[in-house]
Amino acid sequence: MARPTKQDPERGDARTRLLEAARDVIRTKGFTATTVSDLCDTAGVTSGAFFHNFKSKEALGTAAAEHWATTTSEFFRSAPYHAHKDPLDRVLGYIDFRNAIIDGDLAEFTCLVGTMAQEVYNTYPEIREACAASILGHAATLEEDIAAAMSARGVQADWTPASLALHTQAVLQGAFILAKATGDRDVAKESVDHLRRYIELLFQTTRSKREAP
Repeated sequence: MARPTKQDPERGDARTRLLEAARDVIRTKGFTATTVSDLCDTAGVTSGAFFHNFKSKEALGTAAAEHWATTTSEFFRSAPYHAHKDPLDRVLGYIDFRNAIIDGDLAEFTCLVGTMAQEVYNTYPEIREACAASILGHAATLEEDIAAAMSARGVQADWTPASLALHTQAVLQGAFILAKATGDRDVAKESVDHLRRYIELLFQTTRSKREAP
């Protein structure tokens, strides 16, 4: 998942500003390299305000993953792909939307929870679980449209809406890693283009097999 980024650090209470600082700084530096001082400086708050709201940096990491899930849910809920009448067009529209928002600096379009999960999956289980809840929860929002697209086209397959929804997230997270590795967002966009082609072919191939005599 990705987007919400770069909001005015003077807006909101100290807790909100720290969560938004975490969103931006961790995507740039990583969780381990990010210090409490980094977060306080970015948020424009004191260390006292930090520890008033969070008992530790790890607690902030868990809360940041949960905040990310909430804010990205709001962002994607209002996205234009929901307006398509055909459920497959909604699924493909989601992919197109994800491609369109791969823009700007790496830290602006890559995923906070994906970044943290890769780094702390074996060291901070609470953060890992919060990241998993965010990624899996977002994937679940695609399942209804995938199921409706399968039903509308009479698709019967050995894969499920849930497995395809998760695959979209695997491709997106991998695309973000490639962008970071190469410093080139176009590499990520090409991977998302391939994901779109795959979904188109998946529905065409599955339908054609079922319709064959």
